[in-house]
Amino acid sequence: MEDRTIGKARTGVDGLDDVLSGGLSRKRVFLLEGSPGSGKTTIALQFLLEGAAEGEQCLYITLSETEEELRDSALSHGKDIPDLIEVFELVPPESLLDANQQQSLLYSSDLELGETTKLIFEALERVKPKRVVIDSLSEIRLLAQNSLRYRRQILALKHFFSRMDSTVLLLDDMTSDATDKTVHSVVHGVIHLEQLAPNYGSERRRLRVLKYRGQAFRGGYHDFTIKTGGVEVFPRLRAVEHKPGFDRTMLATGMKEFDDLLGGGIASGSSTLLIGPAGTGKSLFALQFVEAAIRRGENAAVFIFDEELGLLFARTKAIGLDLEALSAQGQLHIEQLDAAELSPGEFAQRVRDRVASFDAKTVVIDSINGYQAAMPEENALILHMHELLQYLNRQGANTFITVAQHGLVGDMKSPVDVTYLADTVILLRYFEAKGQVRRAVSVIKKRTGQHEDTIREYRIGKAGLELGDPLTGFQGILRGVPILVEDRPRLLPTPEEGGPDS
Repeated sequence: MEDRTIGKARTGVDGLDDVLSGGLSRKRVFLLEGSPGSGKTTIALQFLLEGAAEGEQCLYITLSETEEELRDSALSHGKDIPDLIEVFELVPPESLLDANQQQSLLYSSDLELGETTKLIFEALERVKPKRVVIDSLSEIRLLAQNSLRYRRQILALKHFFSRMDSTVLLLDDMTSDATDKTVHSVVHGVIHLEQLAPNYGSERRRLRVLKYRGQAFRGGYHDFTIKTGGVEVFPRLRAVEHKPGFDRTMLATGMKEFDDLLGGGIASGSSTLLIGPAGTGKSLFALQFVEAAIRRGENAAVFIFDEELGLLFARTKAIGLDLEALSAQGQLHIEQLDAAELSPGEFAQRVRDRVASFDAKTVVIDSINGYQAAMPEENALILHMHELLQYLNRQGANTFITVAQHGLVGDMKSPVDVTYLADTVILLRYFEAKGQVRRAVSVIKKRTGQHEDTIREYRIGKAGLELGDPLTGFQGILRGVPILVEDRPRLLPTPEEGGPDS
């Protein structure tokens, strides 16, 4: 297969080259547009730093920021601008009075467009760069005063760049005329950056490739973040790109009653949904699969949206499951996530990294309610979950996701219906019997084999989960208020009746 990166200039931005099918075509002009604060300058600096690392001469032409500001911006990411990157600064004409000034200087609002273009050409002829950034086109657009003149200047720049064998990134902050698409038709490719402000939480950033001539690219929106070190892009996950390559086997939990309910266990490379009201033990059921995976010698990854890790460690240790010790041994990766600070794309990338680098064969997402908070649009949530579950299934990983339903008994409501996405659905319920609130579990769906059609009572005690025999003495257990149909129903004994401590 032909290497798609041949003839490409890598951007130096994690994930962006994947979106661009290897990078930017060399000796071509590209447009990077977005509102102020969306990350254009940071991406541009990473693009030039990547070129300098490959030994290429680079030029940053700035009409909006000073050289000092650019160097400070690079330092904020732990980077120094090397000698191979020359900054050509266009500043007010009063600096011409400074005898120490070493470069031609320009103040765009005071000089004609032709003089501006001439000084840019002179800088290009002197430096002969392989990579060029012009920041920003808004200043040139203001000088041009009309669309026709602006287009002619952009074409003149493009033809000049072609003679220089330069790969060019034009920045546009879209402040002078956001509706003017003149440059779009001239350049080889267009990358659009967006900065979104949710009602609560930090800002969200995403990008989209609007155009890339003669080149396939990863379409749609891709989340990205700006952190110390620069921009990191999270390419949109497409499960169809990942093909399965494993043999499916039946995996047991080690709990006889639970395995009987599941028809022997679950199939490897499948997804399981645990659904029920708050407090029914969805997390503990999921962790039962994690413990079984670690006993088999496999690694597991747990992503917690809703619960504080310290509290989770304390309550699971009390029932004999020491998650903190398992994590210290290196077989368990457990991570607490903040939905207010996390984009869906970044979360999907974290899961993929754990599967790829940590070789996690069991993945727990607790819960979809927290995941939904990171993505208010329900339809988008369904699509994200579909791609993520399909990807994990094709990697041979077992995925367990939890959904907390609204209400305690009777008619239950789910914030989002993902039951059709999961291969197995385990339903948890409260019910009242003999003057006590009890818990019941049933498997209502399993694509990968047979399962019991029964309902079993379970208890969360000092020894962990305990399941009883199938409940045959009641009707209406899943509605929460069952009707007794036998004189002696087979309930789990309470501690007062001689059962284990709860």
